[in-house]
Amino acid sequence: MIEQINIFFTPQMIYLWLNLGVLPFWIILLFFPNSGVSKYMVRSIFPFMIFSFVYVYLFYYFFLNDFEFINNFNLYLGIEQLSVLFSETGFLIMFWCHFLAINLFCGAWIVNDSLKFSISKFFVFFPLLITYFIGPIGLFLYWLIRIFFAKRLSLYE
Repeated sequence: MIEQINIFFTPQMIYLWLNLGVLPFWIILLFFPNSGVSKYMVRSIFPFMIFSFVYVYLFYYFFLNDFEFINNFNLYLGIEQLSVLFSETGFLIMFWCHFLAINLFCGAWIVNDSLKFSISKFFVFFPLLITYFIGPIGLFLYWLIRIFFAKRLSLYE
């Protein structure tokens, strides 16, 4: 049975499912941030539990295929080594899973924080959309909007 799972869930198939699977979470965050579905299905531990299972499966899959995990630490040695790592499918798909999870976490945090300060979902829509594509810029845009609603300049919280 494990062999059948390994045959079907190749890195290419997982990449496809990750990209399609994250879209409903983002659609809910963008269009229905105040809903119960958003609260229990997106802004909870649920999506990150799924990402964790996928990550563990990928780790297991590449362990069986003799992936050299110790080489992942080469990313700290320079941009050339990082470029070499991105040419390896194993590192790339695990990085992509990590990237999608972090961006979704940031989007969920933005929605939770905006609800705390009663910021309209219309003001939050654009920063959320930018966070989906380029996380740090979306977070910064949200922070600028948040300053006006929180009526204070806070560099941490």
